[in-house]
Amino acid sequence: MAQEILVVDDEPDIRSLVVLHLERDGFRCRTATTGPEALREAAARPPALVVLDLMLPGLDGLEVCRRLRADAATAGVPIIMLTAKADEVDRVVGLEVGADDYVVKPFSPKELVARVRAVLRRARPAAGAAPVLSAGPLTLDVARHTVTLHGRPLALTPKEFDLLHVLWASGGRVLSREYLLNHVWGYARADEIESRTVDVHVRRLRAKLGDLGNRITTVKSVGYRFEGE
Repeated sequence: MAQEILVVDDEPDIRSLVVLHLERDGFRCRTATTGPEALREAAARPPALVVLDLMLPGLDGLEVCRRLRADAATAGVPIIMLTAKADEVDRVVGLEVGADDYVVKPFSPKELVARVRAVLRRARPAAGAAPVLSAGPLTLDVARHTVTLHGRPLALTPKEFDLLHVLWASGGRVLSREYLLNHVWGYARADEIESRTVDVHVRRLRAKLGDLGNRITTVKSVGYRFEGE
């Protein structure tokens, strides 16, 4: 069955363009034009992914993103922000509140579809052997795509899960921001803002891990490492 994408944008031309190219690529689409409508649609039937405009009537995209992440039913749904704002602050704030990726208008429809596919691919468990990683009270199950801390499920976004998995599976090696951007986000090359994306996600991941957040260590001027047992 085709995966369903919720496209949220109040501009009819942009909304139609996004839907056209996603449906051409085999996805099914639902749409919403306001922040409150987006929340109702997502709650009624959580989609595989949300393409979310930043500037929306009713509630802006940042607040919609916050509320989706705060709801257990939609906390794990990938979100791609779609906005005309290219300012670094807006991009970083979008990532801070839980967006998995960020596409700036005007955009290439082919690039957007490629980003959607990349985010969905990383949100699914990989085929083949699926290990369970454990470090003290922290467990990551690749097959179930879950993380538990002290036996309780930890609500991670798809990108946070992928970031933790890649760091953990590295066996204590230091991974550069460029490596993480390539293996978690699928970026072949990274600019300064995209490199900061890694720092934003690491900070959020550490906060969710609580006392175990210090297992993700910073190696100055190089990158990050996960300290296992």
